[in-house]
Amino acid sequence: MIETRNLHKNFGNLAAVADLSLTIEEGDIFGFIGPNGAGKTTTMRILVTLLEPTAGKAFIDGLDVRRNGKKVRKLVGYMPDFMGVYDDLKVFEYLEFFAAAFGIERKKRKSIVEGVLELTDLQSKQSAAVDSLSRGMQQRLGLARVLIHDPKVLILDEPASGLDPRARIEIRELLRELKRMGKTIMISSHILSELEEICDHVGIIEHGKLVFSGTLEEIRPHLGIHSKVRVQVANNQDKAVELLSALPQVRQVQALGDEIAVTFHDDQKADGVIARTLVKANLDIIAIQPEQLKLDDAFLQLTKGIVH
Repeated sequence: MIETRNLHKNFGNLAAVADLSLTIEEGDIFGFIGPNGAGKTTTMRILVTLLEPTAGKAFIDGLDVRRNGKKVRKLVGYMPDFMGVYDDLKVFEYLEFFAAAFGIERKKRKSIVEGVLELTDLQSKQSAAVDSLSRGMQQRLGLARVLIHDPKVLILDEPASGLDPRARIEIRELLRELKRMGKTIMISSHILSELEEICDHVGIIEHGKLVFSGTLEEIRPHLGIHSKVRVQVANNQDKAVELLSALPQVRQVQALGDEIAVTFHDDQKADGVIARTLVKANLDIIAIQPEQLKLDDAFLQLTKGIVH
């Protein structure tokens, strides 16, 4: 649904985006992360036709963004990191204005606006002045605005920026609902724990270059990290350590307090073998818990802190 091929964008001598190639599948939530100045916003602005690339190509649903700008803009809903508001408009008026800007027929505007207000849970605020809304409500309104023309693709630049914990949770649940509706979502954020919970794939960019694109599980071999599980048994931990150490799938076993940390060879999945081995030896299993790789840790290992 979204693709870039060897994308470049220069501002004078500054290479904001350098040879960027990525693919985002239809219906995915793709987390686009990197330090400030890495090229995230520049890439997004190219995709939504606000900037022209210096070289390379970008496509939305197979359409070249440079050659088919008008068609691309009908497919895309873009939410910048800071949304401009109109002080003298109410929420319903604001959305009606953008419905008119998108060429939606007058007789259809009211029902469409009511629909996006319901989806974003803003019905109670429809008569409120736009500039009276809290930051969280303004972000919801920003999402309502980009949904007015029912785009296939949402490109969201820092939608959770400046939000309190409750508002971030509400935005996260709204994004999940939009995914269930079939939207393809590209989202940038510095709140990596939030992306970790909702994204199917992530792309890490630094100094204009893509350093990784894939799932969190695919990051492990890229970093040379092996899969791990934490095991707890109710009796005879020493025996459990001995048995697990002898398994051919196991690279390392460590007793850590009341837990046993088991590392596998070559990113193998050996949870079932562990369970069968311990049960066969009449050891009572309390828990076998995979150790999750945190996106924060992967980001720190893959990037060097380079900024423009």
